[in-house]
Order: sequence, then C-alpha cells, then structure tokens
Amino acid sequence: MELIQGWLINVGLGTTVAEIAAIGIALTLVILLSIISDLIAKRMLLAGIGYIISRTGAKWDDILLERKVFNKLAHLAPAMVIYLATPLILKDYTGAATTIMSGVMIYIIVMGMLVLDALLNAILDIYQNFEVSKEVPIKGFVQVLKIVVYFLAGILIIARILDKSPLYLLSGLGALTAVLMLVFKDVILGFVAGIQLNANKMIANGDWIEMPQYGADGDVLEVALTTVKVQNWDKTITTIPTYALISGSFKNWRGMSESGGRRIKRAVNIDMSTVKFCTDEMLKRFSSIQYISGYIDRKTKEIAEDNRAKNIDESDPANGRRLTNIGTFRAYAIEYLKHHPMINQDMTFIVRQLAPTQHGLPLEIYIFCKDKVWANYEAIQSDIFDHILAVIPEFDLKVFQNPTGNDFKRL
Repeated sequence: MELIQGWLINVGLGTTVAEIAAIGIALTLVILLSIISDLIAKRMLLAGIGYIISRTGAKWDDILLERKVFNKLAHLAPAMVIYLATPLILKDYTGAATTIMSGVMIYIIVMGMLVLDALLNAILDIYQNFEVSKEVPIKGFVQVLKIVVYFLAGILIIARILDKSPLYLLSGLGALTAVLMLVFKDVILGFVAGIQLNANKMIANGDWIEMPQYGADGDVLEVALTTVKVQNWDKTITTIPTYALISGSFKNWRGMSESGGRRIKRAVNIDMSTVKFCTDEMLKRFSSIQYISGYIDRKTKEIAEDNRAKNIDESDPANGRRLTNIGTFRAYAIEYLKHHPMINQDMTFIVRQLAPTQHGLPLEIYIFCKDKVWANYEAIQSDIFDHILAVIPEFDLKVFQNPTGNDFKRL
C-alpha cells in the first residue's frame, strides 16, 4: 500500500486522492488474485487430482470425485485470498475491513459446511460398497452428523453476524432445550431407534419385512434417520417411522432367506365320510402305485403276522390291525414329497393329521422348498398340491367342500 500510494503521489496526485486510489488499485489486485487462485484451484489442481484418481484402481477416490468434495474445497481458495488480504489493505478502515471479513468468513463457513456434507455423503457411498453395510446401515448416523454440522455452522454464522463468541450463544441454548426437543422429537426418536436396530441387527437394506399396520410388505430400500423405506411387491413405496420398528412389531423374513428353504405349510381337508378300511381289492390296486408298492407289501406282511400272533378274528374289520385309505394316502404323500427334487429333506418334514373340524379332516403338509424366489416358490407349491388334489380320488377319498348351487341342482 505504501509503495502504490508513494508512486501515485510522485505522479502528481494529492495525498488523500492517492490514498483512495491506492486502496482501489489494491482491491482490484486482490480481486484479480482471487480470480487467478480460483482458476488455478479449479482448472489446474482439480484437473491434476482428477487425472491422478483416474489412474488409480481404488474406488473410494472416485466416489470423492463424484461427490464433488474437491470442487467444493476449491471454492475456498479465492475466499481465503480476500480474507487474508483485506486487513492489510483496509488497516486504516476498521469498519469496512470488519464488514468484508465477516461476509467472507460467512461464505467460508457455508462452503466448509457443504464440503463436510459432500464428504459425509462420500463416506456413506464408500461404506455401502462393503458387505457389512447390508447388515449395519449407517445412513441414520450420517444424517445425525449432518444435522450437527448444519447446527454448528448456523451458530458460527449468527455469532459472526452478532460479533459474539459461539460459546456465548451455546450457553443461551439451555433455556431452549425443551423447544429443541419438541422440534427434533422425530430425529431424537429415530436416532435412538437406529442405534437399537443396528446394535441388535434387527433390520438391514434388502430385508423382506411385513408390517401390516403400515401396509408394508416387501424389501427394505433404505434405513434413514427418521424413516424406513419399503418397496412393496406391487412396486409401491411405504415409509415407516424408524422408531415404530422399535415401539411396534414387524416380521423380518431374513432368517428364511438365509436358511436352506422356504416353508410350505398348507392343509387339504378330507371328507371324513370317505375314510375307511382298505379291502383286498383296494390293496391290490394301491400296490401298483410305484411310490408305495414297497410300503403296501411291508405293512401287509407286518399286520398279518401281528394279527396271527394275537389270534385275531379277521372276519370283522374292527378286530386287529388294518390299513386305512387315509393312512395309505398319507404314506403316499410322504414318499411323493421325499422324491420331489425341490424339497429340502434336511429341514422339517411333516405330513400329519390335524384335529377334525366341521370342514373335514385336515391333512397338513409342512415342508421346506429349496427355491426361495417368490414366483418359483409359488409355482412349486402349486404343482405339489395340483398333484395331491388330483391323486386323492385314487385312494377312494374325497376333498371336503361346502355344497354349491350345482350340488343342490343335482339333488
């Protein structure tokens, strides 16, 4: 400043005019210098960083570039030049220097906040490339950190405008605690719920969950700070408050997905009026069925020997042991399912009778399908019961069905 002012005085300007002109020239030079620093930071440094990143095999640096972390950092270069040069130029104009520096500092705080925001987004993207992110989502925690960054940035900006210490403003927030808790109620509840969900590994991205009270039945897309997004099977999106997963109940199908099969649990109701002992003619006919031919032969010999040993009078079917058509059909169902290639034989495998009801005798099949994909699972289940329903009449049994209009018409 002294050099410029002395030069202007030497060329014939007055002291006051020279001083004002020197300030104008110095400010122009600072502006030019800030523009040059901006060009260097954005054109040269960013281009160099981009070239270096493109030559590396790592992915994390590519994510930093995509999230424009370096671009936002580059915006700080011209601001720093103006902030450092202003007190040198306007040392005799304290008020003007303070106003300019306050404006520049607010800009630096805002840009620093945006840099941290972009950095947190990049960290989240990098984390999601790891397998652990599927079990422990951290988006809620990242959102909490963003809120803290925004809050601190706001405090610093207000403190700069009021020319007060940030600690002075923070100390005054104690009286507003109740208001802040009311305003940030969902955030606080979501944050606490997110900690519990992650600590207990109750939910993760990609899990299939059911929460009927919210109409949710599908895959978890996102576990955020205040909401959980679920894409239902009809492709609609349901949002659930994060804390509702803790305060309420929901079904997570992850255990099924990680197991060796998906459960098939369905019963066929048999008309009890068709249940009877097997006659010789029936046994001869059943012996031609491949799956139970060995069973018929083995059980026939076993029952005959047992009745003979106990001197059973076989003239009455009620005496001794006899095969029934319902028992033989159950044995057939077991053998049929044991030979089915899509049934997991190492998991629970039960074909059982349930308690009779007004709708007949339920014969329940409780097995696990190897294919857990929904469409394939439903097709396999349908094929199994197509066969079961079609083969029931071969055992002189009937499926129970309430009378319909056709039944009354035949009467």
